Amino acid sequence: MSGVAPLGAEGFAAATGVSRETMERLDAYAKLLVTWSARINLVGRATLNDLWRRHFLDSAQLLPLIPAGTQNLADLGSGAGFPGLVLAILGVPGVELIEADSRKAAFLREAARVSSTAVTIRGCRIEAVPPHPVDVVTARACAPLDRLLALGERLIAPDTTCVFLKGERVEEELTVAGKAWTMTVSHLPSLVDPGGSVLLLQQVAREPRRA
Repeated sequence: MSGVAPLGAEGFAAATGVSRETMERLDAYAKLLVTWSARINLVGRATLNDLWRRHFLDSAQLLPLIPAGTQNLADLGSGAGFPGLVLAILGVPGVELIEADSRKAAFLREAARVSSTAVTIRGCRIEAVPPHPVDVVTARACAPLDRLLALGERLIAPDTTCVFLKGERVEEELTVAGKAWTMTVSHLPSLVDPGGSVLLLQQVAREPRRA
């Protein structure tokens, strides 16, 4: 982000209030991300100098939106683990990371190991995941909203909460998705990206097909 000083690990800790033990786990993850990014494209190279803001804080801002009592969460197109792995490290239980790219899935396994985080890593396309409803579905930079809901449909029950990080075209995406889906929408500004948004969707269902 131009004009904004990079956020370091100490700044992230101050902004989130996480424990020293949790910071040590997140820091091990961050160091692995930098190392692996020299070999494979995990995140935009230009974002690495501000990774604590652009990736870790971007993910951590979703934690207060995870409903109390959540027992499982599916992260679609996890990539380098944002937001799913960060949320798991922060204490969300039953996290599944779904990532079709084999190299990124390998990174996720190693990141889970070095951060001592119990997660399920599904190295396959979202369409190949066996249908099973979860409490929460998350995603960041995975697909436009209408496509995202279609991909996640096998995991979405009437009481599932969807929490998606979105960019500047969020209103357009909501309009398109509204043609095929009904949902209750809470639209929150991103705490990290001035042009970004966080979508909190509940009661997601397909529109009945018209005869």
